[in-house]
Amino acid sequence: MELLRNFCEQEGEHVVYRKGEQMEHEGNPAQWFGFVTQGCFKYVTQGISDGREHITWFSFEGEFVGDYPACLYGSPSMTTIEAMMPSRMYRVSGEQMMEWLRRDTETMALRGIIAEHLLSQARARYLDFHRATARERYELLLRRCPGIVEHLPLNIIASFLNLTPKTLSMIRRDITYGR
Repeated sequence: MELLRNFCEQEGEHVVYRKGEQMEHEGNPAQWFGFVTQGCFKYVTQGISDGREHITWFSFEGEFVGDYPACLYGSPSMTTIEAMMPSRMYRVSGEQMMEWLRRDTETMALRGIIAEHLLSQARARYLDFHRATARERYELLLRRCPGIVEHLPLNIIASFLNLTPKTLSMIRRDITYGR
């Protein structure tokens, strides 16, 4: 993944996003992939029947952001990717990335590593929904992202954990008071 980060930093455009600014919009052709140097991005999808916003993922400082592999092929983005706060990244186009990945055997192999990494993350999140209680999911998130509660509102964290804000508030109260 170090190769991918170096590629983004060397070949990418340094881009600043304001809070609420979108990198990708659900349903539109995905165009971008990047490495976050400051800030945080949320991945949002709309509920099929209720139209409500559902947070499915975050990309934090030091992580990659984008709808991979949709950006490689210009396929419709499956989520809207939006800056949660003023954020910076090194951003490359899907076309740049595809051209780079086809360059030689080392970068061709990286394509599989990226896919495996993303699959592993998605699978772990899926399994956590089945094997972890709501409190355990919250504690896992706190371990992964220790400062998240200082940066994101309760309702955003609750959506990501597939909880109501009231349930998350109760979990936080129980943790605070040692229950």
